[in-house]
Amino acid sequence: MPPRRPWVVGVSGASGTPYAASVLRGLLRAGEAVDLVVSRASRLTLLDETGIAFRDAHWREDLRAWLARGADGTPDAFDVDVSGVRHWAAGDLAAGPSSGSYPVKGMLIVPASTACVAGVALGLSKDLLQRVASVTLKERRPLVVAVRETPLNGQTLRHLVALDEAGAVVLPASPAFYAGATHIQDLVDFVAGRVLDAVDVPHKLYRRWEGELRAGGGSRGEG
Repeated sequence: MPPRRPWVVGVSGASGTPYAASVLRGLLRAGEAVDLVVSRASRLTLLDETGIAFRDAHWREDLRAWLARGADGTPDAFDVDVSGVRHWAAGDLAAGPSSGSYPVKGMLIVPASTACVAGVALGLSKDLLQRVASVTLKERRPLVVAVRETPLNGQTLRHLVALDEAGAVVLPASPAFYAGATHIQDLVDFVAGRVLDAVDVPHKLYRRWEGELRAGGGSRGEG
């Protein structure tokens, strides 16, 4: 059996926890292993957006409830197997992914707050999420930063340019409408699909552009 090489998914405190849920479901459906880091601030956002309290001692139960929830709040909208996930507490700076010798494929930060963007761009490593992002950059592994904020001020734009120059993919959480979105889940899945596209993970989260205009409408992909 080949050694486990997960994608690290970091969830920061920006609004947009449904984006993270869709990315996680997409990775797991593709058979990818996942190491999960949920920041302290993102737990407050998750509680506010979903009513789910993410607890270190009960993370599997809480993660399963989160990933099963639809973007519109429908409980048990998805059937999810979380056995491929390993969770690391945000304050655990001795965690495996904090070292460059720990084998991972790369890191996806979804959603990325402006505070998270600044911390990674400046190399602060204030928590495990920022530390893993710094390690990902220094090891020249793929890093996708799905920034979720509007408008963006000059300082944040400079931080994003710094991340781009360091080799990260800066991917604003900007849904598109050409894929025939008819539901909030479609818009969420489009962004999640673009995140997975950036690291070549196959999925069926949205309908791809094929060079032909359509008269609106369209079928949904897998959530």
